[in-house]
Amino acid sequence: MRDLGVGFRYLLKGQRWVARHGKQYGFGLVPGLITLVLYAAALVCLVLWGDDLVAWSTPFADDWSNPWLGLFRGFLTGLLFALALLLTAITFTAVTLLIGQPFYENLSEKVDRDVSPDGTAPESGLPLWRELWISARDSLRIVGRALLWGVLLFAAGFVPVVGQTVVPVIGFVVTGFFLTEELTSVALQRRRVEARDRLRLLRSRKTLVWGFGTPLAVAFVVPFVAIFLMPGAVAGATLMARDLLGEQTLGENGEGPHKGISA
Repeated sequence: MRDLGVGFRYLLKGQRWVARHGKQYGFGLVPGLITLVLYAAALVCLVLWGDDLVAWSTPFADDWSNPWLGLFRGFLTGLLFALALLLTAITFTAVTLLIGQPFYENLSEKVDRDVSPDGTAPESGLPLWRELWISARDSLRIVGRALLWGVLLFAAGFVPVVGQTVVPVIGFVVTGFFLTEELTSVALQRRRVEARDRLRLLRSRKTLVWGFGTPLAVAFVVPFVAIFLMPGAVAGATLMARDLLGEQTLGENGEGPHKGISA
């Protein structure tokens, strides 16, 4: 359980790193703002035309009498919007990382150089188009697994008592794991660690991952918070990736080197 605190400290340490490097923080905000505009536009369209979409997809209910027609389609509209919000929460990080690949790659490299004893950062040696393709492919795999979990948890939410208490907690823990998988992929992909090996690495220290990702998942529930935390989350995930791989890291004040934040 000690790893829970270590993971949370990596999250805080990443936020402190970007606070000390204002220029990198500013660049890191750009992808999140772009993603926010795209998602906001999609949700506005759903609010405006969601009723029409539900009516179009349920022609068999056209002849139902009131109030059953209104209740049925109202329920489906609410369910559609709830699923859209769930999809937004699950995919926001993946889409932001994909849009911001060059931004976050640069930020992650600077973190590596800053804390590496020899001042260097690992490089993949791959062209940008290849890195983007790998990132998109791996993100789709993660989102696919996350959506499966999301549907299962959404269905479990209708179970009395358990659905209103245990399921939300499990949802945050699961979301936190997927968030961490996405965020650490920036640093691990640069080290040529394949997606399957990345997943195995994270599963070997689940409590560390939960300590980092679960608080982040809770914070991301608050509108706009994800945008401002993303740069620091990428920085913290880079530091955590170094720990997972056993790489030596300088302390915040230049002391060290040591392996991991807790050494």
